[in-house]
Amino acid sequence: MAVNGSPQTDDLVNALRVVQDPDLHKDIVTLNMVREMTFEKGTAAFQLVLTTPACPMKEHLENECRKALLGVPGVEAVEIDTRAEVAKRMSPESADFLTDVKNVLFVASGKGGVGKSTTAVNLAIALAQSGAEVGLLDADVYGPNVPQMMGSQAQLRGAGNKVIPAEAYGITLMSAGFVIKPEQAMIWRGPIVHRLLTQFLGDVHWGERDYLVVDLPPGTGDAPLSLAQSIPGAGAVIVCTPQDVALSDARKAIGMFQQLRVPILGIVENMSYFLCPHCDERTEIFSHGGARQAAEAMGVPFLGEVPLNVAIREGGDSGKPITATEPDSSLAAIYREVAGSVAQQISIVGQESVVIN
Repeated sequence: MAVNGSPQTDDLVNALRVVQDPDLHKDIVTLNMVREMTFEKGTAAFQLVLTTPACPMKEHLENECRKALLGVPGVEAVEIDTRAEVAKRMSPESADFLTDVKNVLFVASGKGGVGKSTTAVNLAIALAQSGAEVGLLDADVYGPNVPQMMGSQAQLRGAGNKVIPAEAYGITLMSAGFVIKPEQAMIWRGPIVHRLLTQFLGDVHWGERDYLVVDLPPGTGDAPLSLAQSIPGAGAVIVCTPQDVALSDARKAIGMFQQLRVPILGIVENMSYFLCPHCDERTEIFSHGGARQAAEAMGVPFLGEVPLNVAIREGGDSGKPITATEPDSSLAAIYREVAGSVAQQISIVGQESVVIN
């Protein structure tokens, strides 16, 4: 009810019930996204709490909120303090490790050579640039390339009974590449690999992380299987290239995660097309659109297309990922869009399995 011609804060909150989150299909009041509503001298002010700092619908929700509040008699201006609280999806079964990690994101592929690690690195950086606290675990023990791609040659140190991870570009890192020589071959059988990966989960002080991005080994062998079974509550992003052979292997990876009841967050089509750096002519070297079609056929989200580009490759080789060194480039923008889509899917999946808000 209005008091002296001015709306009460309850009226203003109720006015925002018309604003629906387009992904979660509920109004933002029910979702507890509206906090600290005040009204003074014609100005309605409140906190809009998003489910992820990488929310791709941020501007849309802000505009809808302003529209709803300006329709209330007496409201002349709207001030929105937009922030984010990432919900924790880690299952109680994971209480013995990763206790401060809210969400684990597997980056996987059905075969090698499709740019999985490059995608994992740039995805992690893009999530961190959005304001999230991010860790990156290089679980590809047979080809641990993340230290090179992140430009890190850290000497790991301990604190108590925990290992302190390395840091680069605002992200905490752990990799087998930090503990073996670059020329050393990893001739390890499944049980040893499983033990190492378990130590990466339980013996590393990850700290409070909104997202832990895990770069899995390619394929459907012991290592990805062990991790998928060890971390209840994770979700998977599948990276593939457009050609039929790669898509066939990607379907097998999706099938593995589905059997293990790991949610498929979506498919990224890497090396989707080639843009000539001199004339911007587009060439579809590996065909095009296969991943989108596969996603539609399998009923999983399609997260985006990343082109085959020299700058992306050079960034990985030199330890200067393009999202970090050229954040204003069109290529970095593509990774940010993929990161936003991934965070969006994590929020959607998490609505039915939130442990801690």
